[in-house]
Amino acid sequence: MATRIRLQRHGRKGYAFYSIVAADVRAPRDGKFIEKIGTFNPNTNPATVDLNFERALHWVECGAQPSDTVRHILSAEGVMLMKHLNVGVRKGAFDEAAAKAKFEAWKDAKVKKAEADNTKTAAEKKAAVAARLEAEKKVNEKIAEKVAEKKAAEVAAKAAAEAAATAESAEEDTVAEATEAPAEA
Repeated sequence: MATRIRLQRHGRKGYAFYSIVAADVRAPRDGKFIEKIGTFNPNTNPATVDLNFERALHWVECGAQPSDTVRHILSAEGVMLMKHLNVGVRKGAFDEAAAKAKFEAWKDAKVKKAEADNTKTAAEKKAAVAARLEAEKKVNEKIAEKVAEKKAAEVAAKAAAEAAATAESAEEDTVAEATEAPAEA
């Protein structure tokens, strides 16, 4: 019986969720399967994979052919590397301890790379937020300058109007004094 490791779709429309299953090649995508070996959720960032490593390795070593997507998932999780290392152990290229050491070194490097990517992403987000804040401050300063100019123009216009009113009232006072002075004489 030919076996294939593939995804089995679940979830609602537009929000797919997959089970990673070992199934007969002739079975339909969402049909009968032999064993469920994990889940894959592409809706999260990064995509969430929950995999039974030992069972996945067992099926790959038994000759189950993974689909393209599942092959990528298994490679990312280290199942394909472990299969390769186990073949080297069986052929006598190195012993099991060396294989485990190589796998652990690969796993540590993967974890360090993921942490570096996360810190880089966090730094980029922080820089983007700072840049947006600076741009907003500049826009707010320009708006504040325009408002200050407008208020200064209003104050100047008001002062000019008051000065004109004061001058007019002073002129009226001088005219009134001039008319009162001959009447007193």
